[in-house]
Amino acid sequence: MAERKLMKGNEAIAEAAIRGGCRFYAGYPITPQNEIPEYMSWRLPQVGGRFIQAESEISAINMVYGAAGAGARAMTSSSSPGISLKQEGISYICGAELPCVIINMVRSGPGLGGIQPAQSDYFQTVKGGGHGDYRMLVYSPCSVQECVDLLYDAYDKAEEYRLPVMILGDGMLGQIMEAVTLPEMKDAASFAKKPWAADGTGVGEGRRIINSLYIVPDELEAMNRKLQKVYDRMCENEVMCENYRTDDAEIVITAYGTVARIAKSAVDVLREQGIKAGLLRPITLYPFPKEYFESVMSSPTVKDIVAVELSMGQYVEDVRLAAAGRKKVSFYGRSGGNVMSPEDIVEYVLKEVK
Repeated sequence: MAERKLMKGNEAIAEAAIRGGCRFYAGYPITPQNEIPEYMSWRLPQVGGRFIQAESEISAINMVYGAAGAGARAMTSSSSPGISLKQEGISYICGAELPCVIINMVRSGPGLGGIQPAQSDYFQTVKGGGHGDYRMLVYSPCSVQECVDLLYDAYDKAEEYRLPVMILGDGMLGQIMEAVTLPEMKDAASFAKKPWAADGTGVGEGRRIINSLYIVPDELEAMNRKLQKVYDRMCENEVMCENYRTDDAEIVITAYGTVARIAKSAVDVLREQGIKAGLLRPITLYPFPKEYFESVMSSPTVKDIVAVELSMGQYVEDVRLAAAGRKKVSFYGRSGGNVMSPEDIVEYVLKEVK
């Protein structure tokens, strides 16, 4: 039965993953996501799952590799430097066509940086991050409820495409408390069978091998082409984006994640001042919502695009690619753990754009 609770973002993410079928978690502590492994260590045994605190982030992602290869609904979580350490394992998981869920609660950087919120892992996340040609389905929720909704179905999506689903959040999203509606626990008996899983079943049907090693160039190229078809199908079916007051907008602010909530408030303030502003918020960062941007770029009313993010300018590059020179794209960002206010965005628009 669905229930309504007041929950911290990190804990809601963990509970939603469990209700969506997660039964294996391996991770290593790093702020600002530590409540996720802490919650998992308490909650997973209650539902017959397994929690492991690995000796390192590298160990954790390879434990997920093994568990996913055996057919388990597996998850790991970390924050920016920890995700960097997991990149080789993530590439292996993608190359082996294994479904799993990965959470990144981004902290400020580069280097060890600080524990405050940031969005400076955008390149790492949507451009691959690790070695080789691979992609993941990347969600960027803006609220605790959206985290719950996306996590609940994340394993279904991961298994449909046989690749990792990543949730890209930040310290704000992980630490805030909001009322959420939690869905019912999914019935494991309803999960699709995994004929590829090395789980000890199917004896006599041939060996089930989990592998990403292809020595013969033509075989590896064929594998890359197979994966690309999966990514293309995902781009056709999985794009998610929110349009807010863009129908008659002259200035479109675009932002993702928690920054989009701040930007939405800025849009309302600008509207109160008689400026026709709107917001375009990608929910999937990969696939990138190109068609949504296309409608904005082809709109005769839109004069300016403003990309807002907590970095020195990463997401804005994809916005400019989507614009293809048809609209002016300006950038407003903060970094180092500093977070802009709605008033900051309004001031930037009034001074630099309008």
